[in-house]
Amino acid sequence: MTDSDARRPLKVRDLKIMNQIAIALSKRNISPNQISIASVFFALLSGLCLIAVGSGSSIWLSWLAAILVQCRLLCNLFDGMVAMEGGKSTPSGELFNDIPDRVADPLILVCAGYAIAVFPWATELGWLAGLLAVMTAYVRVLATSMSAPTLFTGPMAKQHRMAIMTFALLLMPFEALLFDTQGYILLIALFSICIGCVITIFNRSRDAYQYLESPQTTDQTINQSKENDNV
Repeated sequence: MTDSDARRPLKVRDLKIMNQIAIALSKRNISPNQISIASVFFALLSGLCLIAVGSGSSIWLSWLAAILVQCRLLCNLFDGMVAMEGGKSTPSGELFNDIPDRVADPLILVCAGYAIAVFPWATELGWLAGLLAVMTAYVRVLATSMSAPTLFTGPMAKQHRMAIMTFALLLMPFEALLFDTQGYILLIALFSICIGCVITIFNRSRDAYQYLESPQTTDQTINQSKENDNV
């Protein structure tokens, strides 16, 4: 499997401005692993903004939370670009590429549940969204470890989850101004993410199963097993 096969296909990676920023970062004493870790801090700050909104602070903090969500995604973009295009990849890079994401997703999604804790089951819904987000990545990593292709199948991959959260957070103040309510749009967003994640887990599991059980793959596995027996 090539490095390009294991990378999430993103059109934004081809934008000139993104490449210029990645080149600038590559020329500085900044490692891809440091950028990956920074994504967790942006997610934590976003989560703290959400908890503050749920505690009665200004609803406009949701905009700051949305900006921080996008900063987290930019870190996820630039760590890979600095590593690959900037020639700064390391043997441990995959650990720093994957583990921070597994922390950042729940930080944002769980805290979103606490932001609307006045609704029954909202907190539990946030925890469920966080758990399912981690599960989508677990299935992808498990399939790859079994020699299946790296699966970025949707409909609720990381960028889709964060896009829904960003739009919901930007619309929260308008919900309060226009309808004198707070949290319904975020509740709908969490429901959508949960349902989408369940579908994504199924799709990725199905795709991995079909690949691993295909006749060609089965023959390769049998031949490999025979070679190992002869060693």
